Amino acid sequence: MSSQYSIAIATASSKEEAEKLARALLDQGIAACIQVNQIKSYYRWQGKVNVNDEQILLIKCKHSDFADIQKCIKENHSYEVPEIIEIPITAGLPEYLSWISEVTR
Repeated sequence: MSSQYSIAIATASSKEEAEKLARALLDQGIAACIQVNQIKSYYRWQGKVNVNDEQILLIKCKHSDFADIQKCIKENHSYEVPEIIEIPITAGLPEYLSWISEVTR
């Protein structure tokens, strides 16, 4: 069963890039709220293990906007293959979930 709401997760290489992505998502009306936090990422890329400081974006949105969120992030991102994943929200405060619908297109 699919959920009407979700949290999209993306990472960015810097605070400036994270802010650019957050503003683009909000300007397009496809995200209700984006939380940004600094993280350290350990990952394998092109045969090597890498460790980098990154910013993680937790994007509260409607599931129906996820394709547009992916497109927006890909168009505004510096990475060749940016992280863009979706986690369905299976339950939440009804007033909060309703707010997501109210402030997005």
